[in-house]
Amino acid sequence: EVVERMINATAGKILLARINVDDNPSIVQAFRVQAVPALFALRDGGILGEFQGQLSEAAIAQFLEQMLPTATQEEIAALIARGDEQSLLAVLDIEPGNEIAIVALATILTARGEGEAALSLLARVPETENVRKASAAARLSLRPPDDYDTQLEKLLDSVKLDDDARQQFVDILEVMGLDDPRSAVWRKKLTARLY
Repeated sequence: EVVERMINATAGKILLARINVDDNPSIVQAFRVQAVPALFALRDGGILGEFQGQLSEAAIAQFLEQMLPTATQEEIAALIARGDEQSLLAVLDIEPGNEIAIVALATILTARGEGEAALSLLARVPETENVRKASAAARLSLRPPDDYDTQLEKLLDSVKLDDDARQQFVDILEVMGLDDPRSAVWRKKLTARLY
C-alpha cells in the first residue's frame, strides 16, 4: 500500500499502527472515522492531523512531511535518551517546559539529596502521574522514613486534621506504588480515617 511504503521510507521517524475498523468499533467511534482509509497522526497523546478517504500520493507525501519531527525535536529526543544531567539541562535550555526532562532531572536531584531543588523544578510543569511520583519522592527525601509501615502508622492518627501529615502519608503511598501489596491496605486505612 502507498501509505505503508511512504511511512517505511521515513526510517522509523513515523510509525504505522493499523486498526481494522470492523474489529475495533470503539476506536472508530472515538476517532469519528467517516471514511476509509483514515489516517491519523498522533504525538504525545494528541491528534496532529488526519485525512479520511482516498488521497493522491502527492497529498499523502505532503501530509507525512508535516508530521516528521523537526531537527530540534530530534535533538531533544537524543538528549533525553542520554539521560545525564548535562543533557537534560540542555533540553531545558531548548524547551524549558519539557516534562520528560524535568522529571528525569528532578529524579537525579532527589537521588543526590537535593529535594528542594527537585520540587522547585517540578513546579514548572503541570501535574501528571510522573510529576506526582517525582514530587512525592522529592518530598520524602527531605524527611525520609526509616520504615514505611512505621511512618504510616505514626501519621494515620493525624491525617484527618493535619494537611502536612496527610501529604506525607500520600507521598509515602505514591513512592510505594500500586504494586506494593501494603499500599492497598494503607489506602483503605486512610480512606476509613478520612471518611
